[in-house]
Amino acid sequence: MKATINDVAKLAGVSIKTVSRVINNEPSVRQNTQDKVREAVRQLNYQPNQSARSLAASKSYVVGFVYDNPNAYYIIDMQQGILNACREKHYELLIHPINSKSDSLLDELKEMLRQSRASGLILTPPLSEMQDVIQMLTEADVNMVRVLSGKPYATETPCVFVDDRTAAYQITEHLIAQGHQAIAFFSGDEEHQSTAERLAGYKAALADHNISADVEWVYSGQYSFESGVENCKAMLAKSAKPSAVFACNDEIAAGTLFAARLNGLDVPSDIAIAGFENNPFSRQTWPKLTTAAQPTQDIANEAAELLFRTLQQANKKQPQACENISFEPQLVVREST
Repeated sequence: MKATINDVAKLAGVSIKTVSRVINNEPSVRQNTQDKVREAVRQLNYQPNQSARSLAASKSYVVGFVYDNPNAYYIIDMQQGILNACREKHYELLIHPINSKSDSLLDELKEMLRQSRASGLILTPPLSEMQDVIQMLTEADVNMVRVLSGKPYATETPCVFVDDRTAAYQITEHLIAQGHQAIAFFSGDEEHQSTAERLAGYKAALADHNISADVEWVYSGQYSFESGVENCKAMLAKSAKPSAVFACNDEIAAGTLFAARLNGLDVPSDIAIAGFENNPFSRQTWPKLTTAAQPTQDIANEAAELLFRTLQQANKKQPQACENISFEPQLVVREST
């Protein structure tokens, strides 16, 4: 039989009201009382009724994850990281994919917020980088946390920053240390700031080692396997061929590897290939791909925890400090380089 709030109160030896206050993270409950209630919740595997909580508190115990990203592994890891934090705080997670290029984007977001009554949102690129989206949500007084590519800087909303530029610099420097002077760069979608940040890191490493960046070796593309295949074919059709490729993510790198081997090239003897993100593509290829390990689940979990802190400040009507968190992906060297 499913446990009720009465069961939790009886096991913890407190009132139903006290259980409700602990579950709702209300202040001024003594720590030992909180511990007893949470232990009772754990033992009974009690699951609060989210609808009842929302009605009783005149607010929604729902947070939204809004995204437009073609990378399925990234989205799965983001969902899991946010969901882990939501379960700890007894919140529901609303997952809302959306077309960031749609003319009705803002209207769709407004309608989603109206129907869900979500307490807050977590936004990932490119939505988190779109000023019209941020302005609309700010004017609507929506609590949000944005995941952004770049080093931390002053923002008007709480953010989790991912230092793609430094990681891209390290990947490029690793290729240079392996003796490569001619290194191609296969881009992701241009509307994602991560593409610009990774390209900037690549160019900075070349410049610091007195290697000129050949514009013909920078290929536009998308964050997809197919983009890596097409760009590798185009690159190999030219007379002058780089000895290494830095692909903007692991899917692009896997496509590059596939096309290179179809053309009879050995990796890494004939051409070295590196990716970015350390998603399953990097470990499922042969040889396995050098990459930058981006802890997406940790990033998502921190974004959710940051949102909950923001919501708590808002509920207490406290002045909201704009907190920012930073992550730096770490170089992982494998057989492809």
